[in-house]
Amino acid sequence: MAEIIPFRGLLYNTDKIKNLADIIAPPFDVISEEEQENYHRIHQQNMIWLTLGRTTENDTSDNNRYTRAADYLKTWLSENILLQDEIPAFYLTAHQFPHANKTVTRYGLIALVGLVPFEEGVVLPHEKTFSKIKAERLELIKACQANLSPIFSLYSDKENRIMKALLTSVANKLPDADFIDHNGQQHSLWRITDQTIHRHVSDAMQNKRLFIADGHHRYETALQYKKWLAENTPDFNGTHPANYVMMYLCGMEDPGVVVLPAHRMLNEVPAATRASLISKASDFFDITTIPYKGEQRKKNRTELLALLESNTLKNCLGIFMKDCPELYLLTLKPNVMEQMFGDELADSLRNIDVTVLTRLLFMEILGFDQARLDNEKLIAYTRLAEEAIDLVEEGKHDITFILNPTKIEQVRHIAAEGLIMPRKATYFYPKVITGQVLNRLTNN
Repeated sequence: MAEIIPFRGLLYNTDKIKNLADIIAPPFDVISEEEQENYHRIHQQNMIWLTLGRTTENDTSDNNRYTRAADYLKTWLSENILLQDEIPAFYLTAHQFPHANKTVTRYGLIALVGLVPFEEGVVLPHEKTFSKIKAERLELIKACQANLSPIFSLYSDKENRIMKALLTSVANKLPDADFIDHNGQQHSLWRITDQTIHRHVSDAMQNKRLFIADGHHRYETALQYKKWLAENTPDFNGTHPANYVMMYLCGMEDPGVVVLPAHRMLNEVPAATRASLISKASDFFDITTIPYKGEQRKKNRTELLALLESNTLKNCLGIFMKDCPELYLLTLKPNVMEQMFGDELADSLRNIDVTVLTRLLFMEILGFDQARLDNEKLIAYTRLAEEAIDLVEEGKHDITFILNPTKIEQVRHIAAEGLIMPRKATYFYPKVITGQVLNRLTNN
């Protein structure tokens, strides 16, 4: 089923880049405008110059963020800022980070995965994507002819046999790259060139299904790019590098797999709509109101989040609106989703919080259509509930919806059934960094 192969990765030349922490960045879709500028300032060869370059009012079809990214990549290659490995390798990574008052390590394998349509059931998505973002990513991959950031995917391996084999192979070897990033988190990387290990892992992966955790836009774009090349390249065939995409593969049972919620912040929600929301929602939800004003605001916010966290077995969500001195906890009344959407939505999809939010609150109560839901300029996301509330209080957004995280078991079941969650149903933490390894999509 899943085809996993080693490749000759592009890595930063540590003779020229002394601190790898200066050149890594998160995936493009979690970077704010302020963070984008900061990464540009950190280092002139930071990955941001490739993955999320600045736009200007003078951009043209021949000179834009995508063509400039391609020029930077070409320059970095010619100046040996980036070096391509001579021998195909698997790239094993370890990422240490704090979570729940302890240090956690997540292990991942960066390798190439054969591109197959979702319909084949080998690589499975779990959430919808934005059309505009895919169009932008397609322009970038056309210009750079490279995978700049690995797609984060999960596989099930309850006995942990695959990762044990990889870790055993590097047990007596120092990392090829090892650094602490600017958030104090440690990243290590080992090249594995042993063909025996390659075959062992590739064979073990053949019966696996891969669940995309993060990178749906990039995977769909890779499929589009392959199709575009096939239609526009006379000698395109099954050996072309674009038949594969770079992935970061992690065992679903790894204790370092952490799922956080993606809280929503909406723009352009009229005052009248906000004023009537709670009244309309009361037909479907039990409403708990918490005052939010004066010096008690921090305590009030803590109370809301504690109530939300203590109700993970129910469909609950929090709401805070601009110019409103109250926080709200909404708890879904029994059988509402079954009665309203029983014929439309499968059981596994119908009763998760993000579906309740999207299908019932956004579409039924607020009247949003698919065009509104597909407009990424009208909705923002954060994994931090406090930040979501603060940004609305500061007037930067009109309303926020605070969620509990989607459970990993729910993700697996929904994806395995061939179903799709609403956009940003999960926030896998921490994100797989961009900059450890790149993959060229050319034959030279």
